[in-house]
Amino acid sequence: MNKRERIVQAAIEVFREKGIEKTKISDIVKLAGIAQGTYYLYFSSKLAVMPAIAEVMVEKNMDEVRAQVKEDADFSVQLTQVIDAIFSVAENYHEMLAMIYAGMATTEHIQEWEAVYEPFYQWMSQFLKKAQANGTIRETVNTERVSKLVIGLVESAAEQIFLYDTNQVQEAEIQKKEVHSFLIHALGVKD
Repeated sequence: MNKRERIVQAAIEVFREKGIEKTKISDIVKLAGIAQGTYYLYFSSKLAVMPAIAEVMVEKNMDEVRAQVKEDADFSVQLTQVIDAIFSVAENYHEMLAMIYAGMATTEHIQEWEAVYEPFYQWMSQFLKKAQANGTIRETVNTERVSKLVIGLVESAAEQIFLYDTNQVQEAEIQKKEVHSFLIHALGVKD
């Protein structure tokens, strides 16, 4: 693990333990095992590390999606697998997601959000283009724009359950089915 990665991992741990407000850069560098000046080579402030933490979460989402989506399944099943994967990450990392949103929303770093998500948007766009090429979804779907909408919808639905709402498994299953049904209709999936 390089120094930047060590800083990011240390920041995640310290923010979880102490909260954003009480965390000091000195806490982060101590856990990372680096000098404080080294921190500033990578990040300009305590909250400047938040986009890097968000990148870790995007990678977790993408890893989970890649692990769950089976290439040989039909599109509807793959869509269920994508939804399940994103819900799983939201359930398992809901505290970290809340921390990222709190940390990025209060700073100028919120404008980096789209850049952080770009790899996931690209993956989803390719996923949709493949379905479009196979005649499975409407040919009028703008895959680049819709990839952002799909990810935003699924993440928001998952976060309603695991960040803001009930955190109940039964509610999560109902929410996933509703999201799947909505996307099947919105994308014009053909049987």
